[in-house]
Amino acid sequence: MLSEQRSGDLENRRFAGMLNKVPEVTLAFWIIKIMSTTVGETGADYLAVHIGLGTLLTDAVMLAALVASLLLQLRARQYVPWRYWLTVVLVSVVGTQITDFLTDGLDVSLYISTIVFGIALVATFAIWFHREQTLSIHSIVTPRREFFYWAAVLFTFALGTAAGDLATEGLQLGFQLGVVIFGTLIAVTALAYFYGADAVLTFWIAYVLTRPLGASLGDLLSQARAYGGVGLGTIVTSAAFLTIIVVLVAWLSVEGSRQRLPAAAAAKD
Repeated sequence: MLSEQRSGDLENRRFAGMLNKVPEVTLAFWIIKIMSTTVGETGADYLAVHIGLGTLLTDAVMLAALVASLLLQLRARQYVPWRYWLTVVLVSVVGTQITDFLTDGLDVSLYISTIVFGIALVATFAIWFHREQTLSIHSIVTPRREFFYWAAVLFTFALGTAAGDLATEGLQLGFQLGVVIFGTLIAVTALAYFYGADAVLTFWIAYVLTRPLGASLGDLLSQARAYGGVGLGTIVTSAAFLTIIVVLVAWLSVEGSRQRLPAAAAAKD
């Protein structure tokens, strides 16, 4: 126990200059999160089917891209919008691919995969809290906490994919009803937060729910009318949502630069 405490103190001193690596939770945060979920869903389908890379090659390419992006993110000492959100998009893709591989490749029931990923997420939170005594995203200031954070994010995407597919396909609720149900659950979670529910708990509940909401929304817009969709196709849907992400991330980058300039000037004075 003493050695663990000394190790933690050493790590805190070593990374004392490291700033929080996660953005503020604003409306823009949730919009980009939902958009990135949809891009992850439709983008992976586009690469595998329309470009013809196939499932295995698409999985390998996306996993390699995620590893590279995650290494860049972990090496940074502060939050950089484009770097953070690129990693989120790639985690979304890989999380979706993991669930799809279990369901389509290994014929694992969506009920089982939902339960397994739920247990994995709870276990991640339990270990994270045991080691750090917090699950707050406002305290991601050490590499170990950031590792726990991204592990939790990956499992939220995998769990959200499994739960979303279970609701819209397994239970045959359909895309439209899926958007309504998950959107309503997020609204209820937001109301609970505003009326005093625990901020950390409501954040992670909403974070999980945005995955099936984004997937249902993406499927609703991209799928053919014969299957209950709007029929925009994966290309148009991905391009539209990706444009929204790029614009918002660019805006956040500019705003962040403007806020840092006065702080830097004040520090010099």
